[in-house]
Amino acid sequence: MSTVTDLDWFKSSYSSAQGDSCVEVAVAETAVHVRDSKDVTRPAFAVGREGWGRFVSFAANA
Repeated sequence: MSTVTDLDWFKSSYSSAQGDSCVEVAVAETAVHVRDSKDVTRPAFAVGREGWGRFVSFAANA
């Protein structure tokens, strides 16, 4: 099983070049992990893939 630090994290292409006010996500087999890109030492949280899909769909239509 991978740890949170072993995951492949990425920022949205909509993130600014300065890197401020961004979140990073990492997609794993059963969940999508989310963390603050400015302070990666803080705990990340995980959302089930189905819940993440609903969130992205909502955000795209907002």
